[in-house]
This record gives sequence, structure tokens and C-alpha cells, in this order.
Amino acid sequence: MPPSNAPVRRSGLGGGLEAGGAGAAANTRGAGQPQTQAQAARSSASMAVGTLASRILGFIKGIVLGIAVAGTTVGDLFESSNYLPNLIFMLLAGGVFNAVLIPQIIKASKQPDKGTDFISRLLTLGVTGLFVVTALVVVLVAPITSLSTTYSGSQLKLAITFGMFLLPQIFFYGLYSLLGQVLNAHNAFKAYAWAPVLNNVVAIAGLLVFIAVAGSSASTPHTVDNWTAGQSWLLAGTATLGIVVQSVILLIPVQRLGLGLRPKFGWRGTGLGATARIAGWTMGTMVIGNLSFILILKIATIPTGSKPDSGTVADSAIPGVYALNRAVELYIMPHSIIALSIATVMFTAMARAAAAHDFSGLRSSLSRALRTTGVATVFAGVALIVLSGPFGMLFGGNQEFAGRQIAIVLAILAIGAPSYSINFILNRVLYAQEDAKTPFVIQCIMVCIGLGTALLAALLPAPFIIYGIACSYTVSNIMGPVVSHLFLRARLGDYGGGLILQAHMRFLAAALVSGLAGEFVLMLLGGQSAQGFMWHSIAAAVVTLAAVGCVMAAVYVVMLKLLHVHELDDILAPLRSKLLSRLPGRR
Repeated sequence: MPPSNAPVRRSGLGGGLEAGGAGAAANTRGAGQPQTQAQAARSSASMAVGTLASRILGFIKGIVLGIAVAGTTVGDLFESSNYLPNLIFMLLAGGVFNAVLIPQIIKASKQPDKGTDFISRLLTLGVTGLFVVTALVVVLVAPITSLSTTYSGSQLKLAITFGMFLLPQIFFYGLYSLLGQVLNAHNAFKAYAWAPVLNNVVAIAGLLVFIAVAGSSASTPHTVDNWTAGQSWLLAGTATLGIVVQSVILLIPVQRLGLGLRPKFGWRGTGLGATARIAGWTMGTMVIGNLSFILILKIATIPTGSKPDSGTVADSAIPGVYALNRAVELYIMPHSIIALSIATVMFTAMARAAAAHDFSGLRSSLSRALRTTGVATVFAGVALIVLSGPFGMLFGGNQEFAGRQIAIVLAILAIGAPSYSINFILNRVLYAQEDAKTPFVIQCIMVCIGLGTALLAALLPAPFIIYGIACSYTVSNIMGPVVSHLFLRARLGDYGGGLILQAHMRFLAAALVSGLAGEFVLMLLGGQSAQGFMWHSIAAAVVTLAAVGCVMAAVYVVMLKLLHVHELDDILAPLRSKLLSRLPGRR
């Protein structure tokens, strides 16, 4: 899971955003022209819808992946190897690309050439650096895999093979982030939000072919002993192909910006020195945070390393990285759909307010972002706890034991889900002020907390280590906003903390009532018994999710209305407007 103040590209143990009519209009406004509140709302809605579409497809991808490899040692090996590209990218460059570049691009856009020279040199430097780093990492795949896992023998050999297919993703993660930040700085948010949809389509197609050729994990158990090179091509090769498509497609909307970008070398006197100074602290933040997650990854692989290569059903009773990653993907979803969409749009507004020394506007934007986000994330946290069982079955590959493992991890993680989003937004304010030093200090504190609790988890027996790591994440997520708030209040003053806390208490009260209603419906559907309806199959889990989820959502909305919570309208209005605009005759 990424550090709580790190940008999220792809979910996993580390936790990985349209051109045309409206997009073109956004492009012509340019980075130097701030969005109105209505335009910001439309941008947030567009990103939320795009991210929602991607997450729905991500759900489908997770279900299909579960059918392919859930409950197997191979599944754990693939998960740990598939996380490494994301971790290494965030370690080396993620924070620089995602949190530092927008303010610099906005400043450059005010130049007579609209930032063409600066952005051209920036992209040239970034792409060159990414290529060199990626090539080096691929060459060093064996020692990197050995360092970051506890695998040995045939397990290590297969993990290295997966790494050869998956580590090239680092270059394309970087390209996606670079191009995406250029688009975001020019108020063109749509393509960035919708590109991951293509990634998921490609990945799902690859998994379906894998199942058709190699069979599911339930019907044809996949073990380290019987795994083939062709299966590696299908499973890992198509995963990387999806990331390639996701990044390359952004070249089209960037071209439509009309900046005339081209490769340009020679970086003296271009202002990149200022970017490098800011990036230094951000790089330190990423290094500190992600080095700690290398250790956490190593701890998370201990259970899998204790299993024999044959991967019998009895051995599958020990949860591994696969169960942890599926649970992380689920608990991070409310953040990715709501908080990340709001924060990405609001970050540009915050950067402009900070540049104009408009601290009143900065505080107002922060308070509004936290309250608007909270109305969704607090409910989502409670809903994930109640629905952890059926969610687990969705990704358990029609295997009850695998579904229960995911459910337990998810329930633990969901407790800290709202805090994760709060801390992310608090840190965006610091980056908007071009303050990368304070997040570095905060990250050092959080790493001490995270490593301390993770090392305690490593002392547990193998069947409980993954649950211990989930507890470690939750403790860190809850402590994160507390630490960040102390630093931010000293720098920014009172940003409406009392009002924010009061709003969240109302959200929590409404969510708890909806949770009780959900538990009652879940009980009727057999959630309390291993032989209950919801544990029968993926289809039964879907029916359970639909029934319980609808009841919980309805009760939550009614409770918010009774408690006079106005933030609900703030989050629903732009989405409602976006959906209505798509109807015939409403344009």
C-alpha cells in the first residue's frame, strides 16, 4: 500500500484517472486560466465517472483473476511480482511526477510560449530518465526479487520470470504520470481519468484467454511445479500490455493541446533547477515510504514462502499476498473514486490560491474537500466492513476459504479507510504550497509507526501474518491525519477543524445506522453460516452485495436528510448534472 501521502496510481499491496467537446473546451482555457466553481464541479464529476468506470472494470478484472489463480501459491507469487513495478516507480519518481510538476507547469504556462519550451524539456528529461531506470531494473530483476521477498528455489525462479514481464511497466507508469500532469495543469482531466479503462479491458481479455487455455484454479489447480512459460506470457504479459495502452493513449489529448511539444535537450536556465530542489524533498518522502514497503512486502511473502511448491488445498488455508492485495484494492476504492477525483481537481485550485497567497481561499477549499469527501468515505468504510464477506467471495475464485481470507483482511482495513483519504487531502495542501519538506518529515514519523507495527506482525505464526499487516496499515492510516493536522494547523492556522469533525460525526452516526440495517439483511441471506447463501458462489455474492448495499445506501441517505447534512448535495449535484447531460435532449 502506498504511503498515505503518496499519489495512488494502482491499487495493491502498495495501496494504481476524453478529449472532444467538453475536453476541447477545457483545453482552450489553458493552464493560466482558473476554473470557475461550476467548471471544477464538472471536472470532478467527469473524473469520478471515469474512475468509477475503471473501478467497475477493475472489479471484473479482480473477479476473473480470482477465478484464474485465487488460493494458489502461483497467485501469491504473481501478486508480489506485479506490485514491484508500482513500488519501484513510486520509490524513484512517483511523488515528483504527481505532486510537484503541476505547480511548475502552471507557472511555465504563463510564459509567452505557454510553457512549450519548459514542458518539452521536462518531458525529454523524464522519458530519458525513465528509460534508463527501467532498463537497469530489468537487468537487476534477480537481486531485486531476492531482496524484496522471502522466496527461494522454484518459487524464486518463477517470481523472477514474472518480474521480467512486469518490471517494464515502470517506464509506462512514468509516461502516464508525466502526460497526465501536463493535461491536468491545462484543465484537461478527462483522458487521465478514462485511460485506465483501456488498461482494464486489455487485462481482462488476457485473463479470459488464460482461463480458456490453462483452466481455472478450482478446476485445474496451478502450482509452481506445473506452471509453464506460456502461462507466464498470458498472465504477466497481458498485465503489462494493459499499462502500455493506458499510457500511450494519452499522447492523443496531449497533442490536441496544441503546444507543439518536441524532444529538447539542454536544461540549464529553464527553471528545472527549482523543480529539482522541490523534487528532492518529495523524492526523499517516496524513498523513505517505499523503502519501508519493501520490508513490508518481504514480511507479506513469509506465509507463501512457507508453503511447498505443490500448493495443496491445506496449504491454501494460509493467506498470502493475493488475499492482502485484493482486500487493499477494495478498501482503497472509495478513495480512488471520490477523494482522488476531488483532490486532483482541487489541487490545481489550491496551487493557484497558494501562488496568489490567498490563504483564506486555500483554507476554504481544504475544508470543503474534506467534508465533501467524508460524506462518501465514512459510509464506504462501514459498508466495507458489513459487506466484507460477499466482497471476499467475489475475488475468491468460487472458493469459500479464499473468500473468507479476503473478507477478514478487508474488514480490518476498512476501519482506517476514511482516515486514508483525509490524510491524502491534507498533504495535497502542503504540496500545493510547494512545501515538500513537511510531507517528508510527516512520512518519516509515519514510517516509524508503520515499520514498528509491521515488524510485530512478522512475529506472528504464518497463518496470521497477513492479518497482522492489515492491522499495521489501519493503525498507520488512523494516525496519519493526526500527525498531518498538527503540522498543517501550525502552518495554515484554523481551517475549520471543528466544522469538519462535526460533519464527520454526523456522517458516522448515519453510517452506523445503515450498517445495522445491512447486518440484518445479511443475516437473512445466510451471512452468519458457512453454508449460507452468500457463500455458495460468486453469483450469490453479487446478489447479496446488491441487496444489502441498496438497503444500506437508502438508509444512509434518509439518515443524512434527517440530520440535515448538506454535504450530500455537494457530492451528488455534479454527478447528477453529468448524468443528465448525457440524456437525449438535455444537451
